[in-house]
Amino acid sequence: MPRSRLCLRFISLLLFTSSFLMIHALTCRPDQVQALMKFKNEFDSPGCNRSDYLNGVQCDDATGLVTKLQLPSGCFTGILRPNSSLFELRHLRYLNLSHNNFTSSSLPSEFSNLNRLEVLSLASSSFTGQVPSSFSKLISLIHLNLSHNELTGSFPLVRTLTNLSVLDLSDNQFSGAIPSDLLLTLPFLSHLSLRKNHLNGYIEVPNSSFSSRLVYLSLGENQFEGKILEPISNLINLEYLELSSLNISYPIDLNIFSSLKALLILHISKNRLLPLSSDSDIPLSLESLVLSGCGIIEFPNMLKTLKNLHHIDISNNRIKGKVPEWLWKFPRLSIVNLVNNSFTRLEGSSEVLLNSSVKLLDIAYNSITGDFPTPPLNIIYLSAWNNSFTGNIPLQICNRSSLRVLDLSYNNFTGPIPQCLSNLKIVNLRKNSLEGSIPEKFYTGALTQTLDVGFNRLTGKLPRSLLNCSFLKFLSVDNNRIEDTFPFWLKALPNLKVFTLRSNRFFGQLSPPNQGPLAFPELRILELSDNSFTGSLPSSEIPQGPQFSGQAESSFEGNDGLCGLPLQGSCFAPPTKQPKEEEEEEGVLNWKAVVIAYGPGLLFGLLIGHVIASYKPKWYVEIVGPDKHKEVDSVSLCMSLDSRCDSFNNKNSVESNM
Repeated sequence: MPRSRLCLRFISLLLFTSSFLMIHALTCRPDQVQALMKFKNEFDSPGCNRSDYLNGVQCDDATGLVTKLQLPSGCFTGILRPNSSLFELRHLRYLNLSHNNFTSSSLPSEFSNLNRLEVLSLASSSFTGQVPSSFSKLISLIHLNLSHNELTGSFPLVRTLTNLSVLDLSDNQFSGAIPSDLLLTLPFLSHLSLRKNHLNGYIEVPNSSFSSRLVYLSLGENQFEGKILEPISNLINLEYLELSSLNISYPIDLNIFSSLKALLILHISKNRLLPLSSDSDIPLSLESLVLSGCGIIEFPNMLKTLKNLHHIDISNNRIKGKVPEWLWKFPRLSIVNLVNNSFTRLEGSSEVLLNSSVKLLDIAYNSITGDFPTPPLNIIYLSAWNNSFTGNIPLQICNRSSLRVLDLSYNNFTGPIPQCLSNLKIVNLRKNSLEGSIPEKFYTGALTQTLDVGFNRLTGKLPRSLLNCSFLKFLSVDNNRIEDTFPFWLKALPNLKVFTLRSNRFFGQLSPPNQGPLAFPELRILELSDNSFTGSLPSSEIPQGPQFSGQAESSFEGNDGLCGLPLQGSCFAPPTKQPKEEEEEEGVLNWKAVVIAYGPGLLFGLLIGHVIASYKPKWYVEIVGPDKHKEVDSVSLCMSLDSRCDSFNNKNSVESNM
């Protein structure tokens, strides 16, 4: 009886779903459906289900005309032609074709046929060439997004689009000056993003009494000249202001922003600043302040007044001395980036960070000494690589259930590795003086994706509980004293891509005991040199297998009893191991360390984006939409991410020179 009821419920659900789809289909007129089918058939559509031609389509219930078409994210590949059936859908009010690949198509002037459009988003879709002048006929537009393409020419003709609220032309190749009357002719404009173009000249604001609705302004990475900042200081409703890499010839005085009382986010990285004093008059409303790469030489004490700070980035400067204790007392502080300065210590006791609200902390590439402080209770990302910390890794990290990334590499830590790595996605403890064995406690479902414990003093065997790390991609235990046989059992890990055992005391045969294939399904880099492996390399895998194609001989040499391709010589005359100095050995793996280091950098960006999004002002979500945060994070945190990538490049240089 229960089975019969379950079948009846399933059939009822199926009938309801079918009826719903039929009703939805009936709301679209046949000629509109035909135009949609023709449009979708004009392209290779790997991301679209052609049979479901109404996916992403909305028709007016009364007229049956298509009014909304939302087909973003890899749905189309091919050229958008002027005679496309798209332009037959003349009643469209909403069109989103962003994140497709229109293979260097020019923007067809036939877009002007869609003169009822209120929202047009063609971002990240590989369009090239100039914006047709016919776009000026789209007078109903409220939202226009052409960002992240390769569009050229002068500033598009938008002065007739008097209803525009959002205009995003960022990350293109537009040149020339911004129209002097832009803000006058677009009275409803609230969001203007022009960053990363080749624009010059300056912004004009008619007069101090002019009331602009602009709340979001992004102008960084252009070639502006003259006094661009004074007019901006009159835009008193601004909440987001991004002016990184302005390429102006004079230093910026932060006091110029004192009139922007509503400002929440200020990013002015890669500009020269006038010396910062404790009485600098900056908006007290600020929640995010990014001053990366601004040549700052002293810790900016004017931050004391910014009690609402969520995010502070003063990375890539020349700040010396101590990080003040008061910084960690801001009640809402979530993200702190102090990378690549000359800090020597954290002021306060070992528990200075304990009660901080910080979730993402990066103090890498400094000269901080002493024991590592107790981490904040809610820490997610913790990076302190390339400092001079000593003592044991604090055991309190085992009580930080939210911690996902731990990078303490290139320090002077001693003692054992804490027995609690399973909750961490990224663990990098490389180049310390850690002792003991790799922890055995990796439980089923462990989150670990990257584990790098190379260049320590670890002994024992590889823990068999690593088999529980089904997400593991990077595993590096090189340059330790681990004594074990080759871990054939790791071939059960479905995602392992990089595996380095170099310079340990591994021994025994490399051929699988059952004579089956080595068969690591995703492995791309295997480094076994300078161990005591014997026998022949499995010829069916090493030279030809896709996971080892192009594998260098140096990845296998230094094993007295090992022979076979790609090693020189036959298995009848095994090569003789040549003595090497430890310092010489360190440099061989540098290029592989780039791969291993990439994981933390990427995850850092994603985690920062998540935290930034959590306090995004409500107006931004309402104006731009919930999906826009991906782009904004790349803008608002560009220097955080750039510095992270630069830091990892520097890390590889450090290893080769140590």
